[in-house]
Amino acid sequence: MKTYTIDQEQWLPRPRDLVFPFFADAGNLQAITPPWVGFEIMTPRPIEMKAGALIDYRIHLHGIPVPWRTEITAWEPPFRFVDTQRRGPYRKWVHTHSFEERDGGTLCRDHVEYAVPGGALIHWLFVSRDVRRIFEHRRRVLDRLFARPPAA
Repeated sequence: MKTYTIDQEQWLPRPRDLVFPFFADAGNLQAITPPWVGFEIMTPRPIEMKAGALIDYRIHLHGIPVPWRTEITAWEPPFRFVDTQRRGPYRKWVHTHSFEERDGGTLCRDHVEYAVPGGALIHWLFVSRDVRRIFEHRRRVLDRLFARPPAA
């Protein structure tokens, strides 16, 4: 199985004790996911985040609704957590989120290991572009949400 990776860093001008809780609330995932994904959280809220927590979503891949279940496989607040796909569109999806205090703000790191059905051709034709667009959208939204407040 061919595995692909995504590594992204984003510095946000807010302390980790404000940034981590945003990411720790599964409900906020919808706010940072592009509308064209048609992302919906199916698990009733509030969701208690902890190792072993299961979260069900529905996304739309090119108009087709697809169920997605993730498990929180590591939970180490406020430093990191890992969500792992248990059912969904990928053959493998393991997303590590980590948070480091740096330069008066928080350095957020994403490391994703994933594999797709259909292999390299499907990845090249559809998945690579879609995943890149999702993370670009996420970066723009997070920059806006965590913008440095104006000086008083």
